Amino acid sequence: MQKQFYLILLVCMLYAPSLLMAQKTGQRPPDIGASFLLVNPDARSSGAGNAPTGLTPDVNALFSNAAKIVFAGDWGVSANYAPWMWELNNSESNMAYVAAFKNFGQDRNQGVGLSMKYFNYGSMTFRDDNGTVLQDYNPREFAIDGSYARKLGQRTSLAISLRYIRSQLGEGNYNGLQQKPASAVAGDIGFYYQNTADNLDFGNRYSFGVSITNIGTKLSYTDDKDRKSFLPMNLRIGGGYAFVNTDYNTFTVTLEVNKLLVPTPPIYALDSNGLMTDQILKGKDPNRSVVESIFSSFGDAPDGFQEELREFTIGAGVEYSYKQTLFLRAGYFYEHPNKGYRQHFTSGLGVRFSNVELDMAYLIPTDGSLYQKKTLMFSLLYNINKDH
Repeated sequence: MQKQFYLILLVCMLYAPSLLMAQKTGQRPPDIGASFLLVNPDARSSGAGNAPTGLTPDVNALFSNAAKIVFAGDWGVSANYAPWMWELNNSESNMAYVAAFKNFGQDRNQGVGLSMKYFNYGSMTFRDDNGTVLQDYNPREFAIDGSYARKLGQRTSLAISLRYIRSQLGEGNYNGLQQKPASAVAGDIGFYYQNTADNLDFGNRYSFGVSITNIGTKLSYTDDKDRKSFLPMNLRIGGGYAFVNTDYNTFTVTLEVNKLLVPTPPIYALDSNGLMTDQILKGKDPNRSVVESIFSSFGDAPDGFQEELREFTIGAGVEYSYKQTLFLRAGYFYEHPNKGYRQHFTSGLGVRFSNVELDMAYLIPTDGSLYQKKTLMFSLLYNINKDH
């Protein structure tokens, strides 16, 4: 059975490598499964350069750093939606994310949260070598999370999260291997700090956060026990600063850096037919344990420190608020061409009526980047006693 290239393209575009550039340089982005876990479902922070840590806390912080929820008020819920890859799949593919949190205890110093992310890739067709239709299939992936957060004082907090992941990308026999859905369990840990300072004016808010997400078991998509994929274990470091903080106007600038904590594929030798062998010319064997891969991911790139730096992504943005009612956002996200080539400008708009907030984001890819062209995202939030 031969899977259509279309399915491969859809899945890879979530964390798409520049295949041509990688072939020329011998560099490739880390090999991961369940890459949908990296996609930010929040329209608000997506519109501000995909840099959520530095923005004021809300319920969608459960995606990036759950430690923020204990600063987000009493309780809140959200629903998020994005059509995905319109040109490729006639709007059949989409992403949905729902989340909720509740704080409790003295001064609301503890909080719990639940969330679920769902990715639907639309209907795919399986054909044999002669083009005969064998079956239709609907690839899909989802993750269910539970989080607990606690304040360590008036300004800092910690959180842990547990996650169940299900990735169903194909079935049947392909190249002698039986395809099957893959499952995994993972956890996150997050730290968050926020404070105020009187610099440009009074009450300027600033924040900082660190989180490590998707630390968990490997995914097995076939009956071959030796072929397993790492989850997209990720280090996120970010912060933000709010200035011109008046009753009418607030500007918040955000900056965020991410690094995957998985092995960088080595450079393999080729045989006389130009096919890849198992002999490693440069780099390290990617067949490692989860713990070993986390600590070795900062020094295993075949081309050394320069290539390691290319595995960091950078997002930066700004959010303008008028009376905490109307929001305008803009930003930019950068990933090196050899390591995924996700490069795009971001824009966003938000409105708030009492406790209800509606946000929209639009991503504008730069020329040559491997990112879908039409990317709209929507978020609807309901938050009680939200702190600003």
